[in-house]
Amino acid sequence: MNKLKVLGASALCGSLAAISAHAGEMTVKGSANATYTTKEKAVTGQPLGMTTGLTFTGTGELENGNTFTVNITHDDQNAWSSADISVDMAGIGIVTFDQGGGTGLDRLDDKMPTAWEESYDAGVGSGIVTATGAGGGTDIELAVSSDFLPDGMSAYVSYAPKADGSSVNDKSTGGITTDGVNHGWDVVVEHSALMDGVNLFAGYSHIDQSDSSSNDDRSSWVAGGTYAIGSITLGYQHYQDSMGRTAIDSYENDAFGISFSLNDDLSLSYGIHQSTQENGQEGSSVELETRSIQAAYSMGGATVKVARSNVDNANYATGAAGDYGVNTLALTLAF
Repeated sequence: MNKLKVLGASALCGSLAAISAHAGEMTVKGSANATYTTKEKAVTGQPLGMTTGLTFTGTGELENGNTFTVNITHDDQNAWSSADISVDMAGIGIVTFDQGGGTGLDRLDDKMPTAWEESYDAGVGSGIVTATGAGGGTDIELAVSSDFLPDGMSAYVSYAPKADGSSVNDKSTGGITTDGVNHGWDVVVEHSALMDGVNLFAGYSHIDQSDSSSNDDRSSWVAGGTYAIGSITLGYQHYQDSMGRTAIDSYENDAFGISFSLNDDLSLSYGIHQSTQENGQEGSSVELETRSIQAAYSMGGATVKVARSNVDNANYATGAAGDYGVNTLALTLAF
């Protein structure tokens, strides 16, 4: 009797294992960051900070041989921060349902080489406006199959029925809004095979805002590139955003970056991001600028990072409170 029970349990376990392997698998990656940040000419308060993150990735295969991937990210003490579902449709490309940004034009917000973070994202809190487009919220994106493209080229097409950056649960809708924002679409192209070490990228976004009498449609574009020679990488990109609104007419950004890898473990970088906000009603403009010099040293699964950053006219305000410096020391653990 006992032997029969054991045999039955063993057979059941074997069947479940076979089903699980056929259906797919789930992996988990994570990280933890501890920082010490101080501000000059601004209030520091508590300088100690910490974030933790987990990314769950599930993969599987459909009966027709197409594969799918699901990513769920828990970040910065949030119960949930972003997720995406993608299906690799052989011969067509990868279709991704994304909720959380990082697709479309949003993938080009700042592609400058860096040892750690963008010049505006190392504890600066500048309030800078960068490229988002329709891919900055919930959208559907097609990564065009390489079968249709020249060697070294990638192309992405994104569409959002409501390009306002919002996210809703399943079986739900965004409800009534008064922002005048409707559907939007993005097109992004990258090419890395035109010349050794050169990677070029460009993107365009169009968002319909016809529901508001005070708005025109919003259009934005990004173009730039990076060049790697030996252990040095240089980069430049330009961003222009015609908001189509009466209050803020447009943003025009220029970003520069250079990074240097001393060896496999130690890297240095310096970056600048300038953003000019044009006020359509007043006919005035404000230039926000961030500058950051950074270093990162890796020791296996641990990395020590340091950044010295400065910001002028944070949040596009010209008062003295918008000009300050930031010193950040961080320890990152990956597992």
